[in-house]
Amino acid sequence: MNAKIKKSTAGKRGPKVRSDCYFELELNKDGGIKIDIKSKVDSMYGNTIKNEILEMCNFFGITNANILFEDAGALPMTIAARFELAVKRLLPDIKKEYLLPFNKKNKYSTSKNKMRRSRLYLPGNEPKFYPNAGLHNPDGIILDLEDSVSHTEKDAAQLLVRNALRTIDFYGAERMVRINQLPKGLDDLEFIVPHNVHVILIPKCESAEQIQQVEKKIAEIKKESRVKNEIYFMPIIESALGILKAFEIASASKNNVALAIGLEDYTADLGVQRTNEGLESLFARQMLINSAKAAGIQAIDTVFSDVNDMEGLRLSVIEAKSLGFEGKGCIHPRQIQIVHKAFAPTETEIEKAKKIVIAFEDAKAKGLGVVSLGSKMIDAPVVKRALHTIDLALMNNLISKNWRKEINSSS
Repeated sequence: MNAKIKKSTAGKRGPKVRSDCYFELELNKDGGIKIDIKSKVDSMYGNTIKNEILEMCNFFGITNANILFEDAGALPMTIAARFELAVKRLLPDIKKEYLLPFNKKNKYSTSKNKMRRSRLYLPGNEPKFYPNAGLHNPDGIILDLEDSVSHTEKDAAQLLVRNALRTIDFYGAERMVRINQLPKGLDDLEFIVPHNVHVILIPKCESAEQIQQVEKKIAEIKKESRVKNEIYFMPIIESALGILKAFEIASASKNNVALAIGLEDYTADLGVQRTNEGLESLFARQMLINSAKAAGIQAIDTVFSDVNDMEGLRLSVIEAKSLGFEGKGCIHPRQIQIVHKAFAPTETEIEKAKKIVIAFEDAKAKGLGVVSLGSKMIDAPVVKRALHTIDLALMNNLISKNWRKEINSSS
């Protein structure tokens, strides 16, 4: 390589770092590849790590270099992302991507009407959180490229998130990524669209045009990479202007599946303090819910930021449910089951839903065009809500799959 002597770094080092690694890469005019590995598992995995680094050097055309590698238990996907970053910080003209094999367990799809009670945020530049996130059974896992990532590490997060989408087992959770605020977020799409992302969260959304920009860019990438899977959008509204344009945003694309609200930025925009009571944001939440429902998509509540206040979280979810929200953001795994239980239907709601569904199915079997329960007529939205309640009850093990037979046998 005819490059001048240069040096770059990537990754994290230090006594508190875990499941990560650090690279120093210095290019030389000659001398071949010299690798210095500092790892507690060098005796077991040193040769494997060395071979991986040499393979990446060959892939990127690096023939003469001094490489320092400090390991804190990094997975191969993290090692690959950190090394690729060191290379590209040094040689920004390199466009090749070092893509690890795609985990076959991650080739599942999603659907527009999938339940999204919980979505767990994972910082894009913190690979230590990735491997076990799906074990907590969130409905969705969000790999975050935006607020949780410092400006200087945006490039690092893009590569880690790409590698995570390809290799980390999501255990069936919906595969989500929050991109950066536009226009920066358009660049993020190159790293996620080809790798079976299900839902893209679009932050600080204030117009339909922003959704359409994302849609156009995705179409271009899908055509180039020959990706065919459906990719859905969840715009996040976080400002006064965004709230006023909520319906415009909600109805901007057929790929929108939900509107989410971000109250930290929204209350900052208003110039008020955010409170647990939420009176300062009641108008915004109701506007967002109404806009989402009018557009036929889901309404998703903001995160509850105190990870130690489980009772506060439970009450927050109950209030969100009463307003019409269908899901809530989570910033810690311990919040997930609280959210699921609080969104679960009550016994009264379940019994009412059972009666509505049975009445609907009976009328349908008899070929009746009108459904009634007692003296009340039942229209399509009521049936839809009842079916949703039954689905939630099943997911929370509040009723058995054979609940229809149990009703028939007891009557």
